Amino acid sequence: MTRPGGPPMAAGPESKPRSFWPSVKRVVAQLASYRLLMAITLGSLVGSVVLIAIAPRVLGYATDLVFDGVIGRTLPDGLTKEQAVAGLRESGDDTFAAMVSSMDVTPGVGVDFGAVGRVLLITLALYVVSSLLAWLAGYLLNIVVVGTIRRLRDDVEAKVHRLPLRYYDTMPRGELLSRVTNDLDNLSQSMQQTISQFANSVLTVIALLVMMIWISPLLALIAVATVPLAIIATGIIAKRSKPHFSAQWSSTGALNAQVEEAFTGHELVTAFGRQREIEATFDERNEKLYESSWRAQFISGVIMPTIMFLGNLNYVAVAVVGGLRVASGSLSLGEVQAFIQYSRQFTQPLTQIGSMINLMQSGVASAERIFDILDADEQSPYSATPKSPADDKGLIEFDDVSFRYVEDKPLIENLSLVARPGHMVAIVGPTGAGKTTLVNLIMRFYDVDSGVIRVDGVDSTEMTRDDLRERTGMVLQDSWLFGGTIYDNIAYGDPTASREEVLDAARMSHVHHFVRTLPDGYDTVLDDEGGGVSAGERQLITIARAFLARPTILILDEATSSVDTRTELLIQKAMANLRSDRTSFVIAHRLSTVRDADVIVVMEDGHIVEQGSHDELLAARGAYCRLYESQFTGAIEAS
Repeated sequence: MTRPGGPPMAAGPESKPRSFWPSVKRVVAQLASYRLLMAITLGSLVGSVVLIAIAPRVLGYATDLVFDGVIGRTLPDGLTKEQAVAGLRESGDDTFAAMVSSMDVTPGVGVDFGAVGRVLLITLALYVVSSLLAWLAGYLLNIVVVGTIRRLRDDVEAKVHRLPLRYYDTMPRGELLSRVTNDLDNLSQSMQQTISQFANSVLTVIALLVMMIWISPLLALIAVATVPLAIIATGIIAKRSKPHFSAQWSSTGALNAQVEEAFTGHELVTAFGRQREIEATFDERNEKLYESSWRAQFISGVIMPTIMFLGNLNYVAVAVVGGLRVASGSLSLGEVQAFIQYSRQFTQPLTQIGSMINLMQSGVASAERIFDILDADEQSPYSATPKSPADDKGLIEFDDVSFRYVEDKPLIENLSLVARPGHMVAIVGPTGAGKTTLVNLIMRFYDVDSGVIRVDGVDSTEMTRDDLRERTGMVLQDSWLFGGTIYDNIAYGDPTASREEVLDAARMSHVHHFVRTLPDGYDTVLDDEGGGVSAGERQLITIARAFLARPTILILDEATSSVDTRTELLIQKAMANLRSDRTSFVIAHRLSTVRDADVIVVMEDGHIVEQGSHDELLAARGAYCRLYESQFTGAIEAS
């Protein structure tokens, strides 16, 4: 899709999956400025996990105290444990004897509830301190993530202002908005939910594995037997879900672009009765988003039940073998209880890791789209030693300038033109001739491919863009107003101007007469669409803004093309006042607005085919004369 005289528009976002782990590393690198807080967070997590891992083993001692007391009461009083065990063996109860021999029992003595209470208090303290450390880790991590996203949002905002106009010409606005809003929010949520839980889960797995090996290497081997299967299954599923997450967020951007475009042009859509086509396009893109989202969530959602199934198999095996080990006296009941608790806890973090990978896939897909903006080519940098014109007269010289939006489609070739200080240069020609492109080159929205544009004798590429644009004022065909008062919209041209200067600019541009009729005058609040004032009044406000900026070079791009005749006369008077003592470029299709120009430049296919005064060009009977006659003496039949 292309625009007349402009660069090609992007047809839509791509959804090619990219490398997962490099993107994860780049996201983690964003946390580098919070090293100290991350170190404290990690230390808190380690402390919390260690305490939570010790607690079941300590609780197992309480179970052993209770079980030892219960068994001790069943043994004859007055015997030693060895005598009691020997008696059991003599009676043929070898299994019970083996179990009693491994226990800390005193025949005839029941449960020591004081010792049990002390162990329970220690366990409670471990859980409380562990919870406090976990809370501290979560609090600090929230500071880190929110601060990181804020800085990343600042980086994106700053990057947006460094991107060349070419980037915006090829990126749908809805897609760009989706990246800087939806994708940043999704990345923030993913980081908040995954970093803490993922780190906690990994540390928990390590701590629990150490405790299980300490209690029983055999049971530990059984417990971890399913881990490789879980890792393999997670890897396979995650690999299959990644392309769908990329497609999900690309489809989100495409849908947002279509919605933004339809809402912006709602009046036009309604006027031409294209609601059904818009709805059909929306349904199509919404269906693509549904398909990609459903597939991504379904495939990644298989991870958690798969790990839970493997964990349940593990639990059964540990319970059976543990019971046999207690019966044989190899382990105490408290140790088996602690181990079973560890095995269940061991499965839980593995399950969480699986679910976190789901969120990570979505977050990384969004991060890649954000990094695309940050990695985009910026506009050409300033010269190391920028120059500034000694005089501020407004002399503009095009010297053999060539430019093209697309490599294989020339637009402007070998163009030379001089706009002298204080002169009005009118640029006319058919659509696509390169008129607006010429203005874009003056403003350095694009840089020339070859040739030089000089401003008061200085190559514009050797000036800073700020310096160049401070000397230039623009009034465009589409008047842009922001949400705020009429006064604020005019004062936007020079924030340092006094109120009297703002009002003077309003009088010179014929804004003052209609503002006085409004109930709130200059304090009338406009929305970003300029609601409350007519199209012509919006245009007059933009002219007042340009007045206040006091530019040396003035560019008027079709400023009267969409207003009625009476308002056009007001705008022409305002522009005449604005052009006084300034070098001005006027792009116009209505040739009645440029008859008084000092020089009229006629462009066709990127070339200047004629230039001169109105009378000179009419007398030449060339391209300008044909344009003029087509407007004022009837249409020329197409050959």
